[in-house]
Amino acid sequence: MLKTKITELLNIQYPIVGGAMMWISKDEFVAAMSEAGGLGIMASANYKSKNAFAEAIDKMKTLTDKPYGVNINLFPAMTQIDNNEYIDVMADNGLKIVETSGHHAPEELVARFKDLGMTWIHKCVGVRYAKKVEAMGADIVTVVGYENGGATGRLDIGTMVLVPVVVDAVKVPVIGGGGISDGRGLAAVLTLGAEAVIMGTRLLVTKEAPIHDNIKTALLNASELDTMLIMRSLNATHRVLNNEAAQKCLELENNNAEFVEVYEVIKGENAQEMYDEGNVGKGILACGQGVGLTHDIPTLKELFDRIAAEAESTLSKFSN
Repeated sequence: MLKTKITELLNIQYPIVGGAMMWISKDEFVAAMSEAGGLGIMASANYKSKNAFAEAIDKMKTLTDKPYGVNINLFPAMTQIDNNEYIDVMADNGLKIVETSGHHAPEELVARFKDLGMTWIHKCVGVRYAKKVEAMGADIVTVVGYENGGATGRLDIGTMVLVPVVVDAVKVPVIGGGGISDGRGLAAVLTLGAEAVIMGTRLLVTKEAPIHDNIKTALLNASELDTMLIMRSLNATHRVLNNEAAQKCLELENNNAEFVEVYEVIKGENAQEMYDEGNVGKGILACGQGVGLTHDIPTLKELFDRIAAEAESTLSKFSN
């Protein structure tokens, strides 16, 4: 059994954490991750009002009794929502696992996390930021290497280096990721000193993922060469699937287009339409290089069981 500080602290079966993904990490998908033995994390930004979020939490009660977390997004947004409203709902429902992510640490929220007895996970980009939030009281830090899908941070450091340097720098448990799609990757991250892995791209190619089958097929057929970096000119570099929208974004950036032109390509509404209707080129699709290790469409339970078994087998080769 893969017992780590993270599985014990969060009371989960496997040291596997599902990344919080916009438009995707909603109640049913998150519950399925937790039911499969990992930790699902709901992206609060998917809910545009306190009432909508509260309804989703009520639904979660009917879907799972296993632990799950809620991500509080600190990135700049076109629509600003008071994160205290999400925390109010979490408090009312006794939820105890909160993840924060963004360009800055949540100084204004930490006291609430502590007063409510929450386990606070902060997702950051490197050593300096990990040490800062540890000093602020973070219970766990998460880092993902340059191979990951979505926001890559500003440091451009790969997983093989980023995870151990952060592990060496802090005393709290570390969740590591970036390009991880199978049990060999989980074994590698644990060997680097992390106590769990965080995954995103691989989870999109599962039966429960709430996206159109065309998107799953595109990811299934993609290789490690089919991602690209965009939005670097906006100081918000993202790794995404190389599709029509991504190519258009990069073209506009190279031509020094106004932000309003770029926004029309990268806006979330396009991604939501892509996920719902299956037009693969319509929106920006966050995608890590680990997509090249994706070869089937299992259930989350099948995937997590397989990843854990493969990780144990991999680690056991070196135990004699």
